Amino acid sequence: MPLPLAHTAIGVVVYDLSRKNDTVTNRLAIAALIVFLANLPDIDIVIGLLFQGDEGAFHRGPTHSLLFAISTGFLAANAWRLLSQIPRIDPLTCFLLILSHVAADFFFTLSPVSLFWPLELNWVDECTELGDVTIPVFLQNYRDAAILTVCGVIILLNRMIPQSHHPAFPRVLHKRSGRV
Repeated sequence: MPLPLAHTAIGVVVYDLSRKNDTVTNRLAIAALIVFLANLPDIDIVIGLLFQGDEGAFHRGPTHSLLFAISTGFLAANAWRLLSQIPRIDPLTCFLLILSHVAADFFFTLSPVSLFWPLELNWVDECTELGDVTIPVFLQNYRDAAILTVCGVIILLNRMIPQSHHPAFPRVLHKRSGRV
């Protein structure tokens, strides 16, 4: 399973590839929002701990679905209306940040996710304890190292390849020319 750092790195890649300009004034607020949204589906772990004493009780359920990504992405994109410190990010980018977590869990783990909830519902099968989560953090982080490396390479390429050679992602900054 990707750990929060890997989910965050994937979220940074999603944000970097989807942003339309580089006029963000509060980079710390953007970074905090990326970390929050890229890890938001794992809120089900906290819910499981609070209500069942088992962090896996509700894991990979409704919070790991397209419906959750769409609805919370829309809410996150409009959160700046309630609190001015929250940066404005378009709804599609917010959706993609949340979906990046679900996609990473889908592709990098064996446990199913509830992608099409409420039409399907999957939970983590076994009861988990705190040690079941902390041991992989220290002993199985080689997978996350690979994810971090790939994410770093993608960001570097995105920043270096001129827009004319990068048609899939038209928002590539041209540092020298100042064009977006």
